[in-house]
Amino acid sequence: MQIAQYLSERGFAVLRYDKRGIGANITIDQNVWGNSTINDLIHDAEKALNILTLQPEVDPKRISIIAHSQGTIIAPRLAIDNSMKVKNIILMGLVSDVQDLLYLQRVSLPSEYASQVLDKNHTGLISIQQIAKDPVLRGLLVPVSVLLTFIRTNNTEVISNALVNTFANNTIGAGYIDIDKQLKPLLIKRYENLTSFNLSKCNMVEACPEYYRSLFSLIPTLSIIGNVSKSTGILMLNGENDSLTPVQQAFLLQQRLAEVNHPDHTLITYPNLGHQFYPSSQWETQNGPIEQYVLADIYSWLETHSGFTRFPTSMPSSYSSSSNSTTK
Repeated sequence: MQIAQYLSERGFAVLRYDKRGIGANITIDQNVWGNSTINDLIHDAEKALNILTLQPEVDPKRISIIAHSQGTIIAPRLAIDNSMKVKNIILMGLVSDVQDLLYLQRVSLPSEYASQVLDKNHTGLISIQQIAKDPVLRGLLVPVSVLLTFIRTNNTEVISNALVNTFANNTIGAGYIDIDKQLKPLLIKRYENLTSFNLSKCNMVEACPEYYRSLFSLIPTLSIIGNVSKSTGILMLNGENDSLTPVQQAFLLQQRLAEVNHPDHTLITYPNLGHQFYPSSQWETQNGPIEQYVLADIYSWLETHSGFTRFPTSMPSSYSSSSNSTTK
């Protein structure tokens, strides 16, 4: 809504829509959500694009698509299939390869976090109580039903009991576990269970097996991004502290666009910002409004790429090169 309001106040016609199965105040229709696939979401986005082209105030050949996170899987595909309509795409919090990203999210980063942050004495051990109090790890290690109980009651004891059961009393000393021998193997097992589509049921935290199956059947965005028309401008934005779509994913996409000599692509990275483009640590996403300078960057780039305004006599230094990578 922030982006839509910011751009519409400055003269752009904007269409935004709720994702399939999600309504006002993030209410979720479990039946619709539970049976959605990535292909459904791609088709929904294409329908939205077609509706936008029919609006009398919209030039159907000068449309820009702004996508965030999961949307960055969808937008390049829309641009490829609708190159006569889509003039620009803006990708925020980029996904280059889903399987690599999931391993980063579920195994590599949590293990690194446990070693670098929780293991203050560098013993290779962390306690059950540390995990129970830690928002980064507990969400990966306890059942969703326990998390929901904790959210309602704020009682960490339910988390602790679930973790004791998870590790089947296989702790070291007074309730400690070994990061390399116990924590990481468990994270790998959970990742393998997810990627083999063995989830027992759908819920509001995890997507469903059918969704992951459809997602993994897609060719990675990294492999198709080079097929975006050279006449389509591409702006990529990523927080350097993004723990959900780490900035390395954006660098891979930028490198691929450079390899195919795409003439108009720009990457801007933002120190200290997380997945929501709000100040965050490198380990955990903080929720809050998008920083105003990020919105200003989106508008500035769109204005010079929209075809509705004159290009300035001198481009800002951030955009002096079509394959530029800028840190702000």
